[in-house]
Amino acid sequence: MIKKLGLITAGLALVLSSQVVLAKVSQAEADKLGNELTPLGGERAGNADGSIPAWTGGITELPEGYTPGSFHIDPFASDKVLFTITAQNYKEYAEFLSDGQQRLFETYPDTYKMPVYQTRRSASNPQSVYDATKANAIRAELLDGGNGIKGAAVGVPFPIPKNGLEAIWNHTLRYRGEAVQRNGGQAAVTASGAFNVIGFDEQLMIKYSEKGTTPESLSEENILFKFKQSVTSPARLAGTALLVHETVDQVKEPRQAWTYNTGQRRVRRAPNIAYDAPGTAADGLRTTDDFDMYNGSPNRYNWELKGKKELYVAYNNYALHSDAVSYEDILKPGHVNPDLTRFEKHRVWVVEATLKEEYRHVYQKRTFYLDEDSWQIQVADMYDNRGELYRVAIAHGVNYYEVPTHWSTLDVYHDLNSRRYLAIGLDNEEQMYDFSIKPDDRAFTPQALRREGKR
Repeated sequence: MIKKLGLITAGLALVLSSQVVLAKVSQAEADKLGNELTPLGGERAGNADGSIPAWTGGITELPEGYTPGSFHIDPFASDKVLFTITAQNYKEYAEFLSDGQQRLFETYPDTYKMPVYQTRRSASNPQSVYDATKANAIRAELLDGGNGIKGAAVGVPFPIPKNGLEAIWNHTLRYRGEAVQRNGGQAAVTASGAFNVIGFDEQLMIKYSEKGTTPESLSEENILFKFKQSVTSPARLAGTALLVHETVDQVKEPRQAWTYNTGQRRVRRAPNIAYDAPGTAADGLRTTDDFDMYNGSPNRYNWELKGKKELYVAYNNYALHSDAVSYEDILKPGHVNPDLTRFEKHRVWVVEATLKEEYRHVYQKRTFYLDEDSWQIQVADMYDNRGELYRVAIAHGVNYYEVPTHWSTLDVYHDLNSRRYLAIGLDNEEQMYDFSIKPDDRAFTPQALRREGKR
C-alpha cells in the first residue's frame, strides 16, 4: 500500500498536491539527511518485515579484481534466487507490482518471470554529492510552474520533495558522474524475436554535476547538460547525429537541438526533438521524452506525488550487464531473457503525470516509480488517450562503483499492443562506459557536429 509520503518520521506531513510548491525545506528537515534519512532523502531504516534492509552506505569500495574501464564484477554473484514470480502466482505479489508489470505476466504467461533476490541497497554517490544535496535542500526552488530550477547544483535538488515536479527533477538531475562516453546500441525486437542492433556512440557532458559548479554559475550559463549521439551502424544510418543542449530555465530558453543528416550533409535545428516526437531509430517504440525513462520539459503534465510503496524492481543486474553474454543471449521474443535478470524489493516514490487539457501527447497518463536510494526511475507505466495501458518501461540498474552511481545498464520499453519491445543500452559486445573523459565544450557545437559528420 502506498504510504502518505511516509518518511517513517513521526509528524512529518508533506503536501500531496499537483500544484507547484515553491517553499524550501527547513534546516531542521534538512538535518535529517544523513541521519534518519539517507543523504539523498530515502528512509535509512529497513521495512517492518525485514525484506528491505537498512541503507548502510551502498557500495563504497571497488570489488577485488575490478579495474576501471573494464566490465563490472558482480559483487553479489553468490546470491541465490529466493523465489520466482510467474503468471501462475503473480497475483499473490500484486501489492508489490505496478499495473504495467502485472500486464507483462498476462501478455507473456508462458515465458515472462521475475527471479527475486535478496535486496541489496547498493546505491551510492560521492560524499561531495551528499554535501551538495544537503545544501540544495534549503535553497533549491522550482521556476515558473516547474519548468526550471534555481538554487541547486551537483547534488539532488529536492531530497525531501513536496510535490511530483520536485521528484521528477530529482530523476533528471541525479548524479551520473561529470561526463561519460557510451558505446553501445539499441534493438527493436519483433514479436517473433528478430532484431537488428542500431549502434551508437554517445557523449554526455553534465554541467550540473561538474566539480566547482554553483547555482549561480548554472544560472548564468543556463545549461544543465550537453548530449551528443552518433549512429555507427548499420551502414545506411551511420553518421546520422544528434546534439542537445538541455537548459536550466526552460522558459527563458527551451531545449536546443540539432541533427546532422548524412544524405543532405547539413546540420539543422531540430525544435521537435522533444515530448512525443519519435525516438531516434526506435521504430516507433518510444517517444523522445521516454529516453532515460523520462527527460525534458515537464510542462505538458500535471504532476502528483502519490506517496511511497514497496515494489519489485530490476536492481543489481550485473548478469545482464556482463560481457560474458551476447545480444542473442539477452534479446528473446516478448522480453529480455528473464534468467539474466535480477529483481529486488525496494521502496519507491510514486509520481503520476496527467496530461493537461490544453496539450496533446500520445500518453494521457504516466506513472513513474523512482528508487528512493538514487532517484532513478525504475518502472514507468504509460497510458494512451483512452486510458488503457499502452507501454511499460523497466530500467535494469547496476552500481557503476568507479563513479559511484546507480544507473540503468539496459532500459526496456514494452509496447503491449504490438507485443514488441525496444532495448536501449546494449553494451555487452562493446567497450564499457568511460566516466573518466574530460570533454571540451567545443565538441558540443553545431559546427563540431558538421565536422564529425560522414556518409
